[in-house]
Amino acid sequence: MDVSMTMWVLTILGLCALIAADFFIGRKPHDVSVKEAGVWTVVWIVLAALFGLGLLFFGESQASGEFFAGFITEKSLSVDNLFVFILIMAKFSVPSQLQQRVLLFGVLIALVLRAIFIAAGAAVIANFSWVFYIFGAFLIYTAWKLIQEARSGDEEEEFEENRLLKSVEKKFGVADRYHGTKLFVAKNGKKIMTPLMVVMLAIGTTDVLFAMDSIPAIFGLTQDPYIVFTANAFALMGLRQLYFLIGGLLKKLVHLSYGLSVILGFIGVKLVLHALHENGVNVPEISIPVSLGVICGVLVITTITSLVAARKQAAEEPQKDSVGA
Repeated sequence: MDVSMTMWVLTILGLCALIAADFFIGRKPHDVSVKEAGVWTVVWIVLAALFGLGLLFFGESQASGEFFAGFITEKSLSVDNLFVFILIMAKFSVPSQLQQRVLLFGVLIALVLRAIFIAAGAAVIANFSWVFYIFGAFLIYTAWKLIQEARSGDEEEEFEENRLLKSVEKKFGVADRYHGTKLFVAKNGKKIMTPLMVVMLAIGTTDVLFAMDSIPAIFGLTQDPYIVFTANAFALMGLRQLYFLIGGLLKKLVHLSYGLSVILGFIGVKLVLHALHENGVNVPEISIPVSLGVICGVLVITTITSLVAARKQAAEEPQKDSVGA
């Protein structure tokens, strides 16, 4: 897809306008209700759908298909990120009325960092086609690792701060309590960070680890930097509302890791086939419609089986309690 610099600028300005509107509407710290989270979740999904349909309307059917496949993949991978966001909130004991502000700025930091990753990835792909083998192998390995973790049943119970976050805390210092929405406060004539700033940095920098999976995954669906960026942007910007909407539902998605492993493994194979094709090997390539169908199918099946398993487990628990009694 041939995107002019003017289109890039307009797109970024449009996204900034949407983010600003989201910020000013919910600028006052408050507890986010399920209704509010649901409305905004629908708004962001509708905006993403309109953007994808806009590409189709302007004659870019291939780009439209790639956007929807990329958006759905990034959205499904971002749902898995919410588990870690919950751990971060618990680690720093973030007051419920401040959580929306934390997520907004944390997601913005993540979006900027991902834009850098996307630019670097696009430059590498443009000059070295063999990188598709590395991306493909990495995704297949990640898929296998997800399955192993899901089968072991081990879950991370506490968030561990990364080295970057620890070094920033050591350099600036951290206040011993929250000061509303303030990010810095003065102490003994020196500005130090509030815990709110630390949590924002924690969410933003932790997302870099998730980008290691999601960026290669979407490059397996499209090599167009514009599609990669916009799909990531729409998936991330609706993540804040999704956190409040399905926070309690996350525990019921017991098969999510299996579904994501299938998707990542599928895209990994797709990347390897594409790399072989680029090197002149006569192998079939997986089309975008097929990719979109597989991704949607896996997510639907995973959600249904997860909810059935969760309901079955909930029904068995009273029986176990009665036997124990």
